[in-house]
Amino acid sequence: MVVSRDKAPTAQETFLQMAQAAGLRGRILVTIGLLILVRVGVFLPIPGIDRASFSAAIQNSPVIGFLDLFSGGGLSALGIFALGILPYINASIIMQLMTAALPSLEDLQKNEGEAGRRKISQITRYVALGWAVLQSVGIAIWINPFADNPGILFQVQVVLALAAGSMFVMWLSELITERGIGNGASLLIFLGIVAVLPTSLGNTLELAQSGDQAIVGRVILLLIVFLAMIVGIVFVQEGTRRIPIVSARRQVGRKLYREKTSYLPLRLNQGGVMPIIFASAVLILPASLSQFTNNPILVQIATALTPSGSTPWLYAAFYLLLIVFFSYFYASLIMNPVDMAQNLKKMGASVPGIRPGRATSEYIERVLNRLTFLGAIFLGLVAIIPTIVESATRVPTFRGFGATSLLILVGVAIDTAKQVQTYVISQRYEGMVKR
Repeated sequence: MVVSRDKAPTAQETFLQMAQAAGLRGRILVTIGLLILVRVGVFLPIPGIDRASFSAAIQNSPVIGFLDLFSGGGLSALGIFALGILPYINASIIMQLMTAALPSLEDLQKNEGEAGRRKISQITRYVALGWAVLQSVGIAIWINPFADNPGILFQVQVVLALAAGSMFVMWLSELITERGIGNGASLLIFLGIVAVLPTSLGNTLELAQSGDQAIVGRVILLLIVFLAMIVGIVFVQEGTRRIPIVSARRQVGRKLYREKTSYLPLRLNQGGVMPIIFASAVLILPASLSQFTNNPILVQIATALTPSGSTPWLYAAFYLLLIVFFSYFYASLIMNPVDMAQNLKKMGASVPGIRPGRATSEYIERVLNRLTFLGAIFLGLVAIIPTIVESATRVPTFRGFGATSLLILVGVAIDTAKQVQTYVISQRYEGMVKR
């Protein structure tokens, strides 16, 4: 994508215009109302379950803690919306992988325009439904021992309730995207993370009010580190490498037209939070398998690959390697230097000093590899630093609210703010045209 330079309104101007835009107020109210509806559904309980024994069984489970990050605590609460937006996220990841692997899907995305993207969206919904049913069957079998009347009928009821709830949440997320502000799926994940913040902050304040000066100092140090990480994430999420683009001159009659100065923006962190999610899922796999199989070898591996285990350096090194690997993997899925070079050539644009075609694609690939490596190292540091600080300060109240949560919160907040700003600019231009 080639971007031309344009002056954006300041934050104060955007806020004032947002307050004056009636259409934007309506979109914000729709978004808030639908988010509240999702949170209410999370706590609508599935009937017929012994909650006390179930809560005792899942206590301190790393798998449940990781999945609760995306469902807003719905899985541990076993509500109607327990799966939340998880099946849709899984389906989207599967479709991204399939689009890169299957030429027919790649052709739909690249050459069929809006109609092709709609077909891919429809396929994604069907995949999300299948994934929701599959996950619901697993949960129904898992919670069957905790049922008041265990059996096939109970499991069928659970599958129907969870799958229907997940599809309803998916529909609400699309409704937010269409009639609200921001990306619906991202905002639902954002909401789930924010929902656990009051509990974490409350536990931290209680710990700080104990009167021990050493504990107070540790809590303050932990908060300072988290604030510094948020600032760093904002800078890196917004960081781009701007490759200058020279456009071909156009002559109309006797006049020679030259387009404005433009550039090709390449983000420092191409994959966003996805590399950390993939790496965390791989690290949790041994723990989940050992929990269900009680295999001594898997138990040893799971113990070694935990931050509180006997070899925390092994956990940190393996985690960093996984993040680097998935950063390159995900960047290769969403960015194709060959296609970018071909698009520039079709537009009559080129990089100064670089020949169009193969030389341009090789140059873009080199730049992408360097940016991906720097972004992966940053993601690795963001993922490891909270664990190191919590271990050093021995303040576990923020456990579970780590790198993935911070990246999602900052990323979604930045993207939503940009969409609000874009809407305000479009409203301003429409008003100028009407005048």
